[in-house]
Amino acid sequence: MTAIAQIINGLPATDGAGVELTRVIGQPALPMLDPFLLLDVFRSDDPQDYIAGFPPHPHRGFETVTYLLEGKMRHKDNAGHEGVIESGGIQWMTAAKGIIHSEMPEQENGLLEGFQLWVNLPASHKMSEPAYQEFASDAVPREMREGGVEVRVITGTTSNGTQGPVSQPLTDPLYLDVKLPAGMSFSETITPAYNAFVYVIQGPLTIGDSQTLLSRDQLAVLNPADEVTVTAQPEAVRFLLLVGKPLKEPVERGGPFVMNTREEIDQAFSDYRAGKF
Repeated sequence: MTAIAQIINGLPATDGAGVELTRVIGQPALPMLDPFLLLDVFRSDDPQDYIAGFPPHPHRGFETVTYLLEGKMRHKDNAGHEGVIESGGIQWMTAAKGIIHSEMPEQENGLLEGFQLWVNLPASHKMSEPAYQEFASDAVPREMREGGVEVRVITGTTSNGTQGPVSQPLTDPLYLDVKLPAGMSFSETITPAYNAFVYVIQGPLTIGDSQTLLSRDQLAVLNPADEVTVTAQPEAVRFLLLVGKPLKEPVERGGPFVMNTREEIDQAFSDYRAGKF
């Protein structure tokens, strides 16, 4: 049975041009959970919290994953790629050797809620060509289980055989968005050698045999196990389950760049200043 290794409380943060968010991974208590480098949560119906968005900025060496629960965000990059991510949609961007992009709200009011996840790339692929995997809400399969349990599968394959549209064999991620009615439980097979966490969108819930109640904006790092079980206590809950293959490589960060050495970070800044992205 799955046990909780660590509980992380999300911290208030500001990023972009002044977007108010909650940082869950990428903070002092959890700098990373290999291969996951960062998890930011944005959730507000006050336009002043999000309207400034994320103007053009560079990335190199990893992937940015945007998953929207509510609202609309327009993405645009320096390679001519542009589109709108809407409620329930996913954009999995492989920045790799370098891209400059912006993410701006496509709305002036209403609720904007979603996540940005950073997933590391192995050294052998950090300088590959940038790529995108984008899917609207209706392309993300829903798996219905007994008792009204609903599972949206973004990437990976569930134990019931539902496969998400995103494919990334380098880190082999499982990314599930799960809704549980009150009192119901959800169990899923996971790979013991991979790192895994549960992030609570709406709680409270318990994990495995633990009696600890986890609430909104808390993240539970899981101990190695071949199965995770989550139970809604005592009302309906929603959470993310993420599992990924650790790369076990050195990680060197420099703002929007994530490489393996300081020299590679210096080169990234030099290339960016030279207009090579």
